[in-house]
Amino acid sequence: MNLPTTAFLGTMLVPALSAAASEPGSSATQTPRHPNIIVILADDLGYGDVSAYGSTTISTPNIDRLALGGIRFTNGYATSATSTPSRYALMTGLYPWRNRDAQILPGDAPLIVPTEGFTLPRMMQENGYVTGAIGKWHLGMGRGAIDWNTTIRPGAREIGFDYSCIIAATNDRVPTVYVENGNVVGLDPEDPIEVSYRHNFEGEPTALTHPELLKMQWSHGHNNSIVNGIPRIGFMRGGTRARWVDEEMADYFVERVETFIAAHSDEPFFLYYGLHEPHVPRAPHSRFVGTTGMGPRGDAIAEADWCVGELLRCLEEHDLLENTLIVFSSDNGPVLDDGYRDGAAELVGSHSPTGGLRGGKYSLFDAGTHVPLFVYWKGTVHPATSDALVSLLDLPASLGALIGAALPEGLDSRDLLATLLGRSDRGRDELVLEASQRLAIRRGDWVLIPPYRGAARNITGNELGNLPTYGLFNLKEDPRQLENRASEDPDRVAELERALRLTAGDFYHPALPQ
Repeated sequence: MNLPTTAFLGTMLVPALSAAASEPGSSATQTPRHPNIIVILADDLGYGDVSAYGSTTISTPNIDRLALGGIRFTNGYATSATSTPSRYALMTGLYPWRNRDAQILPGDAPLIVPTEGFTLPRMMQENGYVTGAIGKWHLGMGRGAIDWNTTIRPGAREIGFDYSCIIAATNDRVPTVYVENGNVVGLDPEDPIEVSYRHNFEGEPTALTHPELLKMQWSHGHNNSIVNGIPRIGFMRGGTRARWVDEEMADYFVERVETFIAAHSDEPFFLYYGLHEPHVPRAPHSRFVGTTGMGPRGDAIAEADWCVGELLRCLEEHDLLENTLIVFSSDNGPVLDDGYRDGAAELVGSHSPTGGLRGGKYSLFDAGTHVPLFVYWKGTVHPATSDALVSLLDLPASLGALIGAALPEGLDSRDLLATLLGRSDRGRDELVLEASQRLAIRRGDWVLIPPYRGAARNITGNELGNLPTYGLFNLKEDPRQLENRASEDPDRVAELERALRLTAGDFYHPALPQ
């Protein structure tokens, strides 16, 4: 599959911001109106998993409505090839590798986002917005050993969310409960929750001891406590009535989204909506089972598309669509077998979740961080395709410019408001990319992957980008990264390596080539 390379369709003037300069990095010279702002972040959704990016093997009509009705970026990036660091960058405006704790977290990890200082939701809150977080979280909760039977603090509220209804980590990790405003939903005090990532609780079944209880089989790493017939990572006891049913999760969160929008339809709101699809375990509602022919992964993407459609329907019902800016993206690239035998690899057929890019989740190759990213604002942002280099990292500064917020010095986030709204075709000059705290750098059309030790592929089958020597690729000419041009262009290697060292400093630890 070839990457879409549609040229930018021209500079668009936005009526509400017509006094602003058109260069990236500049914001309005007058205070713009305060639209509602919704950030939808899918989980493990690849560049090729959205039909608006050229796929003919999967249909995502509601997501496409946003992509084709707004600014669709062909060079949109998360900062990281895994969930927690990518979300940390979005919330803080900082590269996640600056925080050693910003790695894939277990379900009982403490909150890693600082409760003091700048966060995206606090910026919105301090500028007149009601703020909400609904869906996947994966940024930690509490301060160490968590008591799930009391109000858990600090959490979403302490970093700036007025309302939250979230899952602590991923849907394959315990505890398998919803947490609303710091409290487990539906908890029976007579059946307290206990969680451990070190040892099982006496008498509790696991995938290894009671395989007959499973309705979904594990392939690797997911053989601990069984909830809803699905084996998980980690051990849990108690909280029986509070445990979620995986097949009902999409409906549950859609209802919370609709309730939040309805409650705040007459005031500016900021909503962070973390979709859990298509992360494992893929257990979509029966309405979607079999709808794609790709098994649970494809059907979970169809379910995610339905979630977006329900959100749009709700906005239309409350006459809010024309006053709501929506950003849609994914936290990292795709993966097929990620711990369960659900047929994802066997049933994928001719569909390319990466859209023809190399790598995927966990990888420094492009598909690890190159994700769908588009901005929709009916009547204000006009449909266009942009090749500008933009990142989820830039949302804090860009949204701050939109609402007239003052931002602190030292953020890695850049004000690309003009680009996100279609008034400029220029984006970032460079972006540092990360996978498990291994770093690479993209500048213009070029990306440099330094040498790192380790396996070429992980147990999921994804290429990790661990190269024995420097990898230099021109993504415009070679989007599949098949031609390493490091040996023929040592000056460019040196230039990009210096730039990476300048930005990352002591956080940069390549393995020197032999």
